[in-house]
Amino acid sequence: MQIAARMDRLGSESAFEVLARAKALEAQGKSVINLGIGQPDFSTPPHVVEAAVKALRDGHHGYTPANGILPLREAVAADIAARRGVSVDPDRIVIVPGGKVTMATAIQMFGEPGGEIMYPDPGFPIYESLVNFTGATAMGYPLLEKDGFAFRADDLLARITPRTRLLIVNSPANPTGGVAPAAEVKKLAEGLARHPHVAIMSDEIYSRLVLDDDKPYASFIPYTELHDRLIVLDGWSKTYAMTGWRLGWGLWPKKLAELATKLAINVHSCVNAPTQFGGIAALQGPQDAVEQMRQAFIRRRKLTVEGLNKLPGVSCIQPAGAFYAFPNVTKTGYSAKQLQDALLEDAGVATIAGTSFGRHGEGYLRFSFAADDAAISEALQRVGNWLAAHKVNN
Repeated sequence: MQIAARMDRLGSESAFEVLARAKALEAQGKSVINLGIGQPDFSTPPHVVEAAVKALRDGHHGYTPANGILPLREAVAADIAARRGVSVDPDRIVIVPGGKVTMATAIQMFGEPGGEIMYPDPGFPIYESLVNFTGATAMGYPLLEKDGFAFRADDLLARITPRTRLLIVNSPANPTGGVAPAAEVKKLAEGLARHPHVAIMSDEIYSRLVLDDDKPYASFIPYTELHDRLIVLDGWSKTYAMTGWRLGWGLWPKKLAELATKLAINVHSCVNAPTQFGGIAALQGPQDAVEQMRQAFIRRRKLTVEGLNKLPGVSCIQPAGAFYAFPNVTKTGYSAKQLQDALLEDAGVATIAGTSFGRHGEGYLRFSFAADDAAISEALQRVGNWLAAHKVNN
């Protein structure tokens, strides 16, 4: 067999690799606390589950339109109007099996040899993986601890070249929890007027998980002057604890929505019907569970950050969103990967090395606080014991 050379350019997502290693250790009888995987530890709200079950019982067993059933696209458009303050045509919404599909579609649309795609570093590893897969040049831009791991518009604008096809931004961000200030979002949106050849993909999958009440979420959707080249990625996975349902949506310029739908037809046909009915119930039903989950993450953030800052050789700024802490571990004397492996194998705590998210992640670990308080406290105790046993000092 001769496999296409581009397959060698595909990366992976280390969270799943660490999860597999953690499961293998557990199978050997070892106790492992998993603070690596990025998914809420809550159940999907019951009314969402019931809506999907009812759809099955009502006979919704067949194919659906490739871009999603109209009632769901209308529900997404209504949610955008309510939360982002902008009216959008439901025909610009494409329903997909998980948020990754929107990013894969966007990157495939704009990525080819000779083109450049900008993405955050540290950032979700699939950005770089997919850019490399297309043959485009992956241009990572650094997110720095001194900036709260939020992008700075002037820096991004200065990095744009005539070959730049697509700019990817992510706020709140994985793996850092950084949230772009509204002023920076505005400055970037306005600055892109000088670069009409550049499309922008805004990954807003954590948009409902801003953890500071005095810093409201800033979306790119209100900047209607960008709507002919703006792609927004969002979905249900993080907001409604529906990671396994595989349901996301993309907001596209009209002409690109048609291309995204065509690609959907070629790749996955459509999203399964009952999941889409669950998505409607999530958007239109009570939102109590969303706020309860957010409040739990606010409490766990405090527990995690305070605990990390008490550990020798570790310092951690407070993340403004999502459910990740990104502590600086340079003073431990270990590389990020060395510390990740040692904590898993010796201390039974699964974390993710910052280098799994890009070269600017060296010196950091990602801790997910999507775990209960007891698990977080025990994990911090284990890490502290390991550091003390290895004579790590401040």
